Amino acid sequence: MRAARRAVPAAERGPAAAAIDRHIASLGLPHAGTRISAFEPFDGEIDPSVVLRRSRALGCRVYFPEIIQLRRRRMRFVSQPGAGTAAALDPRWLDLVLVPLVAFDASGTRLGMGAGFYDRYFEFLRHRRTWLRPRLLGVAFDVQRLEHIATFDHDVPLWGIATERGIYGRAAAFVNGRTRR
Repeated sequence: MRAARRAVPAAERGPAAAAIDRHIASLGLPHAGTRISAFEPFDGEIDPSVVLRRSRALGCRVYFPEIIQLRRRRMRFVSQPGAGTAAALDPRWLDLVLVPLVAFDASGTRLGMGAGFYDRYFEFLRHRRTWLRPRLLGVAFDVQRLEHIATFDHDVPLWGIATERGIYGRAAAFVNGRTRR
């Protein structure tokens, strides 16, 4: 799946990122003034910068995951990579998290890089029943979609996935800012 992600032609990446931004906007997200986290693209991942430009124009505060101890699987969310602990935000205070992934299925199951950072830092969402923030929204190319991905007890499901072709997962019910019946 990583090879498929890397194989997306450069000429298709910009239009795909713009389409993903339109699909996220159809969810009514992000809201003005909210706290959003996104990633720096790596190894062929979709670039979330189009979404981030719109977010900043809405007055959103943008944070990035920063790995601080790879061996101990520790990361933090900072407004600028390398900014130090004073700029770090507890993940519970984020409103929307754009999550990178290697593969996904239509139900919202995500296959990541294997280190478990996102599952570890958003584990608290598995225990919540009412306040389901932050919303974890995977962003990917549609070529990364699989029919089914097995889940494990430690997996934290995504609220949805946005690709250039549309929205998958529970978030699909919220397209155009309202619940579909």
